[in-house]
Amino acid sequence: MSDGIYTMSTIKNIELPDIGDFDEVEVIEILVSVGDKLETDDSIITLESDKASMEIPTPSAGVVSSINVNIGDKIKQGDVVVTLESEENSEKKIPSDTEKTSVSTQTASSIIAVNVPDIGDFDEVEVIEILASVGDEVSEEDSIITLESDKASMEIPTPVAGKIVEISVNLGDKLSLGDLILSVESTSVNSSKAAAEVAPTKTSQSTSAPAQAVQPVAAKSVLDQSVSTLPTGESHASPSIRKMAREIGVDLSRVTGTGQKGRVLDKDLKAYVKQIITSGGGSSLPKTPVIDFSKFGETETLALSRINKLSGKHLTACWLNIPHVTQFDEVNIDQMEAFRQEQKAKGVKLTPLVFIMKAVIQALKNHPRFNASLDESGENLIIKKYFNLGIAMDTPNGLVVPVIKNVERKSLTELATELAETSAKARDGKLKPGDMQGAGFTISSLGGIGGTQFTPIVNSPEVAILGVSKSQTKPIWDGKNFVPTLTLPLALSYDHRVIDGAQGGRFMADLNSILSDIREILL
Repeated sequence: MSDGIYTMSTIKNIELPDIGDFDEVEVIEILVSVGDKLETDDSIITLESDKASMEIPTPSAGVVSSINVNIGDKIKQGDVVVTLESEENSEKKIPSDTEKTSVSTQTASSIIAVNVPDIGDFDEVEVIEILASVGDEVSEEDSIITLESDKASMEIPTPVAGKIVEISVNLGDKLSLGDLILSVESTSVNSSKAAAEVAPTKTSQSTSAPAQAVQPVAAKSVLDQSVSTLPTGESHASPSIRKMAREIGVDLSRVTGTGQKGRVLDKDLKAYVKQIITSGGGSSLPKTPVIDFSKFGETETLALSRINKLSGKHLTACWLNIPHVTQFDEVNIDQMEAFRQEQKAKGVKLTPLVFIMKAVIQALKNHPRFNASLDESGENLIIKKYFNLGIAMDTPNGLVVPVIKNVERKSLTELATELAETSAKARDGKLKPGDMQGAGFTISSLGGIGGTQFTPIVNSPEVAILGVSKSQTKPIWDGKNFVPTLTLPLALSYDHRVIDGAQGGRFMADLNSILSDIREILL
């Protein structure tokens, strides 16, 4: 035959190239599978040393026939990473004189400047990553740099394919719309109209030729689709994203990348973490063992009350999603107790809780950050100008937290009366949904039961809660003698995202001062 297409298959071992002053670097990711079709410079593995992580590209195109490394292996320069089978199509044809003159193919090379595109309402955004190097071959829409503003990070793609000849930015540079990022040498192939007419003529000569002739085009189409999402268990991300994932304990193989070639972007990682948080986070926790306790002796199974079930789920979510800190203190309440006993002698019964409520309101006025909630984004604090207190109450069916509203407007006796009425409604199960809503801060008092201290769980969406234990008389040194003093143990738990230790300490010191001096409450 004077005309034909021959396919030659070549096996190539892809070895680890020179990666600098590193020896026996660990394989932390394998980015390809046997059977994958690769193009030149597609990443195949990720290595990590004690200084950096790096993706290793393939210098040749082909189909992966074997993978010679495993995750956790230590490899060095020259070690075989994968084996590729490359197909080379050799076309043997003697064209006619007409074809020789009609087929005119010209290759034009031009340098194209790639500038910062319109990225929205941002100005002078910082370069935090350069994702390409001089000499790299890039495809259209490949990411080349990562920019970060105070609101978001974003990867900038190249609008053209070609070879990078110059990079015009450095890490830390501030860029604006239109600034030059890099220059790409773009090669385009221009064929005359006659060349386009040759293809049908050539494919019509053989029934087997068309399938082989279009094979490379079809292969590329399949490759473009396959790299858009990575197989389960693999991930493709920049070193900065990998570092962030390690710091927060996220397995990147579980994160779906939306960047080029399935690359995990900053927004993908944040969305994954947000999904875990909003769903309660418990699904990723190890399960406790299931044990048949009856084999050890007699047992009885009691169904949890509806209140137990509801409060249990809520408290679990609070504990998992809020970084708790608990601060302890003891308050001298000699003066408060003396006043209570005076009122009792006059027939006015006041519990310690009403004094604590009034003192807490005074402290919240002085420290408004404690009477607040984070908004849905977690980036803004909503300060509440009203003063409603949730009061944890024990009932036969479990713990409930009704809300006493507008505490700052009510006297001690009014609060005592309302507390008694609310407590009766709680025990009888007659609280309405509105009675349980609107708190800005919660008090959980175990003073009537006992105990020296405990760590209350913040009642989200609030940011702080006060735990009160049973008062007891202790010998307190006054500088000359040990004096019997009635002290009240307090425990303040707070959301460390909103309140730091210094703020917590100042709040407790202020509350201590108010409770110690009864005049602060009565005035």
